[in-house]
Amino acid sequence: MQFSTIIGQQEIKQRLVNTVKENRVSHAQLFLGPEGSGSLALAVAYAQYVSCEDKQENDSCGVCSSCRKYQKLVHPDLHFSYPFFAKKSDETALNYIEEWRDAFLANLYLSLDIWRSYLQAENKQANINIAECHQIIKKLGFKPFESPYKILILWLPEYLDKEGNALLKIIEEPQPNTLFLLVAQNQDQILNTILSRTQLVKIPRLKDEVIKEYLIAEHNQTEHAATEIAFLSSGNLTEALAMLGENENSFHDMFVNWLRMCYANKKGSDILSFVDELAKIGRENQKNFMRYGISYIRECCMILAGASNLVHLPADELDTAQKMTKVMSLPMAEAIGNILEKAHYHVERNANPKILFLDVSLQLVSVLNFKIIPQGNQYIPN
Repeated sequence: MQFSTIIGQQEIKQRLVNTVKENRVSHAQLFLGPEGSGSLALAVAYAQYVSCEDKQENDSCGVCSSCRKYQKLVHPDLHFSYPFFAKKSDETALNYIEEWRDAFLANLYLSLDIWRSYLQAENKQANINIAECHQIIKKLGFKPFESPYKILILWLPEYLDKEGNALLKIIEEPQPNTLFLLVAQNQDQILNTILSRTQLVKIPRLKDEVIKEYLIAEHNQTEHAATEIAFLSSGNLTEALAMLGENENSFHDMFVNWLRMCYANKKGSDILSFVDELAKIGRENQKNFMRYGISYIRECCMILAGASNLVHLPADELDTAQKMTKVMSLPMAEAIGNILEKAHYHVERNANPKILFLDVSLQLVSVLNFKIIPQGNQYIPN
């Protein structure tokens, strides 16, 4: 994989290239970035650049023997470790290497949910077991076979648990020309003993404009659709790609009409009709609709808090939000956000959509008209 195939993150790419040019390659690095930021893809592209036989100014050549093997993830000096769903205690990541290659090559912005689908793991718990830790130590005990470096990319070290302490010695005192690249999303869930032995490479979430331009150029989205998906994904390209083609209607129009309906406190038949319509769009679209509402209300909260400079809504949606905040207080907006977050949680767990969205609608009527803010199981006047 080349850096050029990864969207955005130009500053990080240049910094990684410079470490190789200046011979400052740290033997243990932690690529820390949120889901959908491209951190795993960046780690693979970095490993390919380190091993490239004809390095270019800002990228690997893509055509040498090493690069061709990297592009198929079959280089003998490239090793992967990742969470898996062990059926037996002695299983290791190698038992699932073919599925791993298929999953990553098809999804450069791989998430744990996508990986789970390749393994048909259902609700099993993912982890990196002690057998895998011993396998890592064994593999990295040998010298590089073809390249200057033997490289291990460990995806989601958060799933190591206490077994990860078995790796401390080899991380701190590895064989010569061994490179550890750990790719994580949650720093707080990583063992402190591992964190202290790695050099941190922070990878930010992708900017909305970058995702928008990518969706227009590579996925033939209209500017309006790309703008809405980019906003809804909150910098997560994995989420943005999952939303493609799922909804032809504007979530903005649906959401604003819903709030207006609840604010006007229209007769129950109108709300029931909307609930019926919302129940028919499918669970994934319902999740995305809730996610859009949560994001939109969050922007309204920033307007109400006097932080309008941090709002990144498109012009027409910003105009609507500014009008909405004239009849909404900050506690009301926060209450609506909390209601929507709970609804999103229940949609994910297959709640009956008609019952759920009717209940949410009635809660919105109470907040918008009677300023009754839910507090736990009680409703307190604002």
